[in-house]
Amino acid sequence: MLGLIWAQSRGGVIGRDGTLPWHLPEDLARFRAVTTGATVVMGRRTWESLPERFRPLPGRRNVVLTRQPSYDAPGAEVVANLTDALRLGDGGDGDGDIWVIGGAAVYRDALPLADRLAITDVDGDYDGGVIAPEVGPEWTESARGEWQTSSTGVRFRWRDLRRANR
Repeated sequence: MLGLIWAQSRGGVIGRDGTLPWHLPEDLARFRAVTTGATVVMGRRTWESLPERFRPLPGRRNVVLTRQPSYDAPGAEVVANLTDALRLGDGGDGDGDIWVIGGAAVYRDALPLADRLAITDVDGDYDGGVIAPEVGPEWTESARGEWQTSSTGVRFRWRDLRRANR
């Protein structure tokens, strides 16, 4: 299974200057629950945006994509392309769960291959230069949570989508 997981504002913003434009502890807890035990694939800038104390993300196989052949990501495996990342993640037999966790270019490249999307909708308008990938009609919603208010006062909900033809 290949999934993509992200949180997005009403305008589709998913990031700003290497950070999330909001603080949603409940979403971070869901992220941890969904991805623990799986392989997480991320671009170099996403890796670098993680607080050092969380690198590598515990309980997950961490794979970092970069074009820099000598890049060092202690605790993670470094690969040059998405194909190699996916091969590592599924153990070569297609059985492993893989979650792409960012950034925008990795989402864009992985979306056509994905089976599942786990999206947190953030009820607000935020500025940011990183935008969520466009989700087309080939995706159907398999679950939708109710709007709730975070302990930080931000309204959000969770949605899961599955590719309709798989």
